[in-house]
Amino acid sequence: MRPHSFWEVLKKLAVIIAGAFIVAIAMNYFLIPSNVYASGFAGAAQLLSKVLGQFTPVNASTGMLLLLFNIPVAILGWFKVGKSFTIYSFISVAATSIFLELIPVKTQTADIMLYAVFGGVITAIGIGITLKVGASTGGLDIISMILSRMSDKSVGTYFFMLNAIIILTAGALYGWDKALYTLLSVYASTRVIDAIHTRHQKLTAMIVTKKADELTEAIHERLVRGITKVPAKGAFSKQEKEMMIIVVTRYELYELEHVIKEVDPEAFTNIVETATVFGFFRKE
Repeated sequence: MRPHSFWEVLKKLAVIIAGAFIVAIAMNYFLIPSNVYASGFAGAAQLLSKVLGQFTPVNASTGMLLLLFNIPVAILGWFKVGKSFTIYSFISVAATSIFLELIPVKTQTADIMLYAVFGGVITAIGIGITLKVGASTGGLDIISMILSRMSDKSVGTYFFMLNAIIILTAGALYGWDKALYTLLSVYASTRVIDAIHTRHQKLTAMIVTKKADELTEAIHERLVRGITKVPAKGAFSKQEKEMMIIVVTRYELYELEHVIKEVDPEAFTNIVETATVFGFFRKE
């Protein structure tokens, strides 16, 4: 099984940078001007930048703080999550930080509710296409994954808890109307990400193929996941095949799709939600 080709890596980087640009546009044109806060580390950086500028002589931009927040997270993710995933995620963060510095912040706002909704939707488009190519926008994604592995609770639980801290802090400092608009933006963002990528943290892939051995070897080169093989037979074609069953996380879905398309493009694959896994499921 060969690694990703130069053009595949280039395509992945192009999508990640495009996603970062979209996120920066959403923040500088919609969220920051209306004092509505983004989710995750972007929102934390946005909030801290405003607090520092208002209550201290220190002026730190949102882009710079976002990058600083993600440096220790990237180091932790390198050892706990995976090198490739962490590298691509940090590239996404770095590109977002640069675009936040280069794109001017819009100074005038109209209807704050519209800005909150559209800011959340546009942010979600950038995040969603980044997730589609097997990366993330860093920050809370990586922290939530690590916490989830330590306690075996869902990533979404921690993501909600960490976002709640941002929303409550914004409400306490700048008024609860801002907190409610932020909640609306985060909700809109979450729904769009669900539509573009998937809201499920664990997924089960059922792959019907005539190349089960080759596909097993290829998957094990990219993912450390157990595979169950079940004999299968086509009802119409009468051909003998095998069905491979594998449980993966949402962040491994891109790699799995890539391997299947490369080894057996004719394989039939069904991806379904996995609510709970009993028994051994690799966390490291």
